[in-house]
Amino acid sequence: MASSSSGVMNSHLTKLATLIREECYSKLKGVRNEVVSLEGELRSMEALLEKLACMDELDVQVKEWRDQVREMSYDIEDCIDDFVHRLGKYDVRSGLIKKTTELPRKLRARHQIAKKIEEIKNHVKEVNERRMRYKLDEYTSKSSCEPIDPRVVTIYANTADLVGIDIPRDEVVKLLMGDDEQQLKVASIVGFGGLGKTTLANEVYRKLDGHFHCRAFVSVSQRPDITRLMSKVLSELTGQYNLHIGELDNLLKVIREYLQDKRYLFMCRYFIVIDDLWDSSAWNVIRCAFPENNHGSRVLTTTRIYSVAISCCSNKKEYNMSPLGEVDSRRLLFSRIFGTGEACSEVFEEISGDILKRCGGLPLAIMSISSLLAGQSKTKWEYVRNSLGSMFERNPTLEDMKHILDFSYRNLPQHLKTCLLYLSIYPEDHTIERNGLVRQWMAECFVSRTHGLDSEDVAQSYFNELINRSMIQPVQVDYNDEVLSCRVHDIMLDFIRSKSAEENFIVVLDHPQVVVGAHKKIHRVSVQYDADEEHGIISTTILGSLSQVRSIAVFRSSFRPSLLELKHLRVLHLELPMREVMDLTGICGLSLLRYLQIRGYYACFKLGMKIRQLLHLETFDLGESFVPRIAIPSDIVHLPCLLHLVIPCGTTLPDGIGSLKSLRTLTSLDLALNSVNNIECLGELTNLRHLGVHLGDIGLLADADVARRLDALCSSLESLSRSSSCLRSLDLDSHFILVSFDRLSDLCPSPRHLRRLNLYGCRLPRIPRWISQLHDLYSLLPSLVQLDLGIRECPEERIVVSGAGTAFRALRDLTFSCPKPRRAFLVGAMPRLQRLDLRFYVNGWEQQGGTCLPVGIENLPSSGLKVHLVNVFTDSGSQDVISAKSALRRTFEVHQPSADLIFHF
Repeated sequence: MASSSSGVMNSHLTKLATLIREECYSKLKGVRNEVVSLEGELRSMEALLEKLACMDELDVQVKEWRDQVREMSYDIEDCIDDFVHRLGKYDVRSGLIKKTTELPRKLRARHQIAKKIEEIKNHVKEVNERRMRYKLDEYTSKSSCEPIDPRVVTIYANTADLVGIDIPRDEVVKLLMGDDEQQLKVASIVGFGGLGKTTLANEVYRKLDGHFHCRAFVSVSQRPDITRLMSKVLSELTGQYNLHIGELDNLLKVIREYLQDKRYLFMCRYFIVIDDLWDSSAWNVIRCAFPENNHGSRVLTTTRIYSVAISCCSNKKEYNMSPLGEVDSRRLLFSRIFGTGEACSEVFEEISGDILKRCGGLPLAIMSISSLLAGQSKTKWEYVRNSLGSMFERNPTLEDMKHILDFSYRNLPQHLKTCLLYLSIYPEDHTIERNGLVRQWMAECFVSRTHGLDSEDVAQSYFNELINRSMIQPVQVDYNDEVLSCRVHDIMLDFIRSKSAEENFIVVLDHPQVVVGAHKKIHRVSVQYDADEEHGIISTTILGSLSQVRSIAVFRSSFRPSLLELKHLRVLHLELPMREVMDLTGICGLSLLRYLQIRGYYACFKLGMKIRQLLHLETFDLGESFVPRIAIPSDIVHLPCLLHLVIPCGTTLPDGIGSLKSLRTLTSLDLALNSVNNIECLGELTNLRHLGVHLGDIGLLADADVARRLDALCSSLESLSRSSSCLRSLDLDSHFILVSFDRLSDLCPSPRHLRRLNLYGCRLPRIPRWISQLHDLYSLLPSLVQLDLGIRECPEERIVVSGAGTAFRALRDLTFSCPKPRRAFLVGAMPRLQRLDLRFYVNGWEQQGGTCLPVGIENLPSSGLKVHLVNVFTDSGSQDVISAKSALRRTFEVHQPSADLIFHF
């Protein structure tokens, strides 16, 4: 029975070791001796916990002992944190007068803490004596458990590497598109969890790319927020985000009108995927948004419930998804382990057959188990086979799946177990941002520095490892093939929630019937229940039990925690309901807070104006909340540990941001609302990795003031370049208001290590010299992999991308906006390009003819190139559109036939 206890214990031991080394605490000799003794006791217990974590089953006595150790470890951590906080201002270098005046208080605190540590030490001794009395060490020695050290296997490979998907995908496509029927058609994929319904729907969605003028792919949940869901549908259909329509009735009406508006005839053919439907009542509401427009539109749903599939489908268009057959199961397993689905050593043939029988053709189970087998010996393969038992062979149900997942979980390294359990704090079907998640892990001290890497790099490696082990699923992948967000499969979420409850790791309040035992202390709580009238029930449920809480996450609930109770809080994550009003001035008293994130459309929350007591705060994230202008605490610039400062547009920061030397992320800095002094201070933030600047309101200022601010920004960028800064990503966004930015064209030197550059709405008189000149480009931007470039007025001559194998050597993703697609690509240009997005107008195409066509496209890389051709605005039925589409298709068929050509006309 695996346990997170040893992971928690390891975190506390690290703190104890640090405490002993601190000079100011080593002077408190009595306390130091007790801490050294306590550390020794705990290390012997940690060794036993690690053995227990590897065992299949524990008897009642052992479980009780383990649980006592777990709760005791939280008490120890609280004691250490209290110790550090109460004596944190003690400074051996203080002057005589200061030492004398503080001495009584320090002596009293020292005495109280020494007494508390003595009590904990005695408790630890009692627990250790109980361990001896129960002979727990002998218990572990009898275990036949052999620990497995899995190697990382890349689970989510290219589409071509998916196994057994081609036939189901083509059958579903045939269901949807097999005839020329122009009426709206609805089909459904049905099957139990873990079969890969979402994967299949994604493949169908990808396969039909280019057949429809607007599309949307959204996931539902067991308790869906229909208004929120349909807002996502509207955003994906229109490509406009942060739309706030209001009530559900209005939202459904807006979607219907959008899909049948005659002015937007070219948008009337639509394709929408509704993933993971759980009941017919939700579908009956959702379907109201989709008009019968007789343009060949299609809707695809996925569900585990056959009756729901029947209620969705038109004319028996349900597709019953089956488990993988023997051949495809074998191919999937071997491709994950050996890199090929065909070859396998004879040594593993028989064993693999037994293992696959127990997996029952479930892709999720096969992928989970494959990470345990990669690179292992025959002995370890046999151990895996024997440990799985015969459950899957008898009845491949959900419980059997959990058995597979349990085995994979038990063989995770301890640090990944703890990080995985933390994911149970998120609601079902929630898209989890990687950056926020890893920063929460850091705030909880689940992560430590290794091999010279800092904590955030290590935490991101944990995240990637969970992806590779199929424990979580990637959602958004960036230009550099890094996973930016993830989702937890429903079955996996159920599994880790049950583990979390067993470990008393996180309490999830997702309906009013949840009751927390009075004898239990709560260490982390996630409030996911949305009804205002149940606020009192939730409050009563956890009242008086929050003194040891480390993390609180509130998702669209009106629950308001009493901040005065939360003296050990590290993580506060709030996603507020629309128009919620909340007073958060109490956060100034959360001395251990490390992570603060607040989201909420039209929400109104008040922060305390003095937060410099938050000496450990690393993340201050108000994100993209659509809220009235927020007053930022005036002393935020004095937070020594602040790494990530994320604020919405329209926010003014106090002067002095140059003192935030540790800052890595700053976005979105409003150039119009912040002082010139603050803009100049950006050049002092040499640890900055991501800078986002909002230019939208700068046009409202006087010309001289605009010039001062833009010059200050460019000077800061040049200062960062001269100082060998860490800047990797730069966003300059004017948000639909064109800003003339001549100075940027002459930036010198440019950021050498920039990997991502986004210039949105910046009016440039010419392409910046530091980008366009071949020799400068190679030396100045050798690492650039994504570029979004727009030109407002089309030049007379063609725009030429130079070649010789040195122009944009690392570029993978290019978005190029210009009134006409007159581009020329020379030999060797952009040798690593994977995605080309050309945006232009086709008005007047008939008159200009072939002069508009791009030339040199045969010089672009032919392997895996995806080309998007986007007509910015013209009636889809015009002759210009027909001619342009035909000419461009012929050009690419002749000169770049292997490119995946997608029209957005």
